[in-house]
Amino acid sequence: MAPTVFPYENFRDDEDAQVLKESMDGLGTNENAIIEILARRSNEQRRQIEHTYKTMFGEDLIETLKGELGGDFEDVILALMKEPLDFQVEELHRAISGMGTDDDTLVEILVVHENEEIQRISERYQELYETSLEDAIRGDESGTLQRLLVSLSTGGRDDSGLVDKNAAIADAQALYDAGESSWGTEESVFNSILCLKNKRQLKLIFDEYESMIGHSIEDAIDNEFSGSTKKAYLSLVTAIRDKPVYLATKLHDAMAGMGTDDKTLIRIIVSRSEIDLEDIKEAYEAKYAKTLYERVSSDESSNIRKILLALIE
Repeated sequence: MAPTVFPYENFRDDEDAQVLKESMDGLGTNENAIIEILARRSNEQRRQIEHTYKTMFGEDLIETLKGELGGDFEDVILALMKEPLDFQVEELHRAISGMGTDDDTLVEILVVHENEEIQRISERYQELYETSLEDAIRGDESGTLQRLLVSLSTGGRDDSGLVDKNAAIADAQALYDAGESSWGTEESVFNSILCLKNKRQLKLIFDEYESMIGHSIEDAIDNEFSGSTKKAYLSLVTAIRDKPVYLATKLHDAMAGMGTDDKTLIRIIVSRSEIDLEDIKEAYEAKYAKTLYERVSSDESSNIRKILLALIE
């Protein structure tokens, strides 16, 4: 995995704190200076700057930034300043507790994280909101989608990485029997296989399904499910096959059509910048014959564009 943001080599937290202070003193705000500091530092370095800022000036950097900034630019800056785990947890809570459930965000966060990460997210969710992530999902979702999301939220997938061809053939047959070969769909079979098997084994199961049936597991899901449940299962399969491709597609969709889904754009670019954003960039260019940098350049307004591009390049 290749990030785009790395720890700054000649890091001086006191110098950075001074630059940020000067950028917000007096009339107006030097947003370029804020971008140059915060987009070029790792999350750990940003939080060190936050601590040093308070020590040097007796002011809370986050509150000062909130007072100086606004709109989507403020959202990006505040996302950069948050501890990565807390950012994911807060995005989950926003998706669950807002007016109507943001199923896409809920699914995205649960399908891109590994077992240990999901377990940490669940623990932190409980700490911050005094309810379990599972209970929050149960209170906001229903039916097949609820069961799928609860299964994903346990972080209980086999992570051995072991593959077994005979077992893959049997599971491919079980998926066919539970779906396309029968009247109605046994969702529990799809749930147990797609949420429990390790990812290498699932890729083999997908290959065996296509060999046996003559079309992809995605086609089967498209035939057997509908609405948000279908979209969630397809997201899960895509993320299992190739996580950077899944996230590149999410970024593309966020900028397609009328208006931009800035929250998705910010969440993915900020949260993946120190993990695999370089891989996502490569997947984006391969799929859409245009660089992510070019697409964001043509889509976003000035200040948010500048900081997102600084994270991408």
